[in-house]
Amino acid sequence: MDGIRDTARQRLRDTIVDAARAQAVAVGWDGVRMGGVAGAAGVSRQTVYNEFGSKAGLAEALARREVDRFVADVRAVLRRHGDDVRAGAYAAIAHTLTEAAGNPLIKAILTSARGGSDALLPYLTTRAELVLDEATGALLEWTGHRLPEADPTALAFAADAVVRLVVSHIVLPQAPPDRTARHLTNLTLHLLSAATATPLAGQDVAGAPPRRVAPPTP
Repeated sequence: MDGIRDTARQRLRDTIVDAARAQAVAVGWDGVRMGGVAGAAGVSRQTVYNEFGSKAGLAEALARREVDRFVADVRAVLRRHGDDVRAGAYAAIAHTLTEAAGNPLIKAILTSARGGSDALLPYLTTRAELVLDEATGALLEWTGHRLPEADPTALAFAADAVVRLVVSHIVLPQAPPDRTARHLTNLTLHLLSAATATPLAGQDVAGAPPRRVAPPTP
């Protein structure tokens, strides 16, 4: 019975989060109201408060689900490229930047943030437990399998730095995703080389002949 109740509750929470997501996309997070979410989900306003406590709690649940989906997608993209570190890094970075640019929820969040809302944006930018830890963990898992000789501390720093850079370009893009991905991939290889005993090699994402990526100069 406990399993049935847990499943029913998860479905209820998913329905409420779906309704909140649709409203955030339509009107921006500032325009989302708990009563409106309740009506769209077909539940009482009190039920929404019982499940999430406040609008901030609902924001965290919504942001966490978006992040979980992004991280799952990144893991899948990385796995497709096997042991090709350069190709995997480029594909994952390009996928993340492109998806973020076309994600209506993130667009709504950024639009609201520029208008003065700070309730939801921090969950996608500065909350380490939602973005940095999960995304860095995915990258570390992938690089750890492909670069077993790497120094763990240096590898952890490289993964964290790459994730922070990608997130910053999601929030404030400066160039088309493919161009940004090329530059970030080269930087990623540079950082990963610093964590390994031997330089990494591979086809340059811009189409140049294969070359070795030398470790940074001390």
